[in-house]
Amino acid sequence: MKTLSRMLPTALTAVFGLTLMVSTANAGCGDLTTLQAPFQFAKAGWDQAPSGEASGQEGALQAHWNGSSDPSIVGLWQIQLVSKGNTTHNPAIPDGALIDFGYRQMHSDQTELLNSGGHAPATENFCMGVWGQSGFNAYLINHFALSYDATTGTLTNTVNIRENLTLSPSGDSYTGTFTIDVYDTKGNHVDHLGGTANGTRLTVDSTVP
Repeated sequence: MKTLSRMLPTALTAVFGLTLMVSTANAGCGDLTTLQAPFQFAKAGWDQAPSGEASGQEGALQAHWNGSSDPSIVGLWQIQLVSKGNTTHNPAIPDGALIDFGYRQMHSDQTELLNSGGHAPATENFCMGVWGQSGFNAYLINHFALSYDATTGTLTNTVNIRENLTLSPSGDSYTGTFTIDVYDTKGNHVDHLGGTANGTRLTVDSTVP
């Protein structure tokens, strides 16, 4: 099995050894209002399907995901949301900048849970959504998040994240697009951006976080 360490070259990490500066006072799951440079850039390799098809125990696990030999999006994923087309955003966000990352659980009842690594727990780093299949190996996610002030605990924003994903033939990865729309507590639309989404499946054999 290809390990994540092979898929994420250390050379790229060294080149883009930057940090994503997000205020802990107002930066809950999906919130964009305090994004500013310097940005951390997405890790390479996640936008490419693994070479070869799964076999042996892994193939049997794939068959179990949806009761057939066809791959399913159900399972645990390591994910990235990567900026694209947001250079006119205020502030400008370069293509390739990492908007969010973390771990996603896709449940068989078509619900979804995301542990966001880009946001502090005090501002809310867990959020939930629903998913549906839109075509062959194609899926839609409608995801909702809340953002809180880390100091006062006051709700500051509600967030809607939508993703359009395509699962690889092996079922080990996905790629797609996302949009994030942020609203204040009165329901006013205050921010928007989009980009690409990618994920790598985690299994009982995964060792690299």
